[in-house]
Amino acid sequence: MKKIVRFGVSIPQDLLTKFDKIIDEKGYTNRSEAIRDLIRDFIVRHEWEVGDEEVAGTITIVYNHDEAEVVKELLDLQHDYINEIVSSLHVHMDEHNCLEVVVVKGKATRIKKIAERLISLKGVKHGKLVMTTTGRELV
Repeated sequence: MKKIVRFGVSIPQDLLTKFDKIIDEKGYTNRSEAIRDLIRDFIVRHEWEVGDEEVAGTITIVYNHDEAEVVKELLDLQHDYINEIVSSLHVHMDEHNCLEVVVVKGKATRIKKIAERLISLKGVKHGKLVMTTTGRELV
C-alpha cells in the first residue's frame, strides 16, 4: 500500500464552498478523493503537453458519409497509423450521418496529428480528441 501524505491548502471560503457543492453533486465521499482526481487530471494534461509520453485517447467525429473523401481518408489513416490506431467503431446515425470513434495510443504529438487530419476533413461536421493516459505512470 502506498504511503498517504497529508498536506494543507489555503483557499478562499467562497471557492471552498463552490468546490464542496460540486464534489457533493458528483458523488465524491470526501474532498481528498476529489483533489486526487484533479491532480491526476493535471498530470494527464501535462503528459499530452510534453508530447514524448505514450498516451491514449479517442477521436470522435460525426461526418456525412456521402462525402466519399471522408470514408477513403478514414481507411487510409487507419493504414498510415497502424501502430497508433488501436480500434475504431462505426455507427450509422441516420441515412446520411455517421459517427466514428477511433481509439488511439502512442506519442502525443502523433496522436494530435491524427486527430487534426481527421477533424479537418471535408464532410466532417464535428470532431473531438479526448485525451487520457495509458495509466502506467498514474497513481
